[in-house]
Amino acid sequence: MKKILTPKTLILIAVGVVFNIVLAMLGNTVGGGILFLDTVGTIFIAAFLGPIPGILTGVLTNLINGVLIGPTEIPFLLVNGVIGLIVGLIAQRQKKFNLPIAIIVGLILSVVAPLIGTPIAIFLFGGLTGSGMDFMVIWLKTSGQNLFSAVFLTKIVNNLVDKIGSAILVFLVLKALPYSII
Repeated sequence: MKKILTPKTLILIAVGVVFNIVLAMLGNTVGGGILFLDTVGTIFIAAFLGPIPGILTGVLTNLINGVLIGPTEIPFLLVNGVIGLIVGLIAQRQKKFNLPIAIIVGLILSVVAPLIGTPIAIFLFGGLTGSGMDFMVIWLKTSGQNLFSAVFLTKIVNNLVDKIGSAILVFLVLKALPYSII
C-alpha cells in the first residue's frame, strides 16, 4: 500500500497552509472583499498530491487561522476540507489539472463551498461575516429574499470570482513547475 503522508508530503501540506494564510491576507488587502484567495494552497496541494493531503491542508489552515485570527475561522474548516476532497478526487480521476479542469473545478467549488458555508454563516453569525459582500446580503434581505437565499446568492457571486480564479492560478503554477518536480 502506498504511504500517503511521507515527510515530503507533510512539508508540502505545511507550504499549502502558509500559501492559504498569506494569500488570504493579500486577498483581504487588495481583493476588495470579493477575492479571498484563502483556498489556493488547498487547491494546489489537492491537485498535486490528492484528496487526503488536500483535506489536511484545508483543515489545518482553518485551525491555525482560528488561533491567529480568531475562533470564528474554525467552523469553516468544513468548507476548506471539502474543497481539498473535491479537487483531490477530480485531479486523481482526471490524472491532470489542465485549464478546462481548473474552470470546471472552480465552478463546482463556487456552488459547493456556499452550500456548506451558508448554514455555518447563518447559524453562527446571522449571515453576516464581516466581508465586503455583507452589503449585498443586507440588500437582498431588504428586497424580500429570505436569509438563506440572501447569504447563498451572495456567496455564489463571490465564489464564482474567487474559486475559479484560484483554480486557474493553481493550473498556471502547476504548468510552470519543472517536469522533474511533478
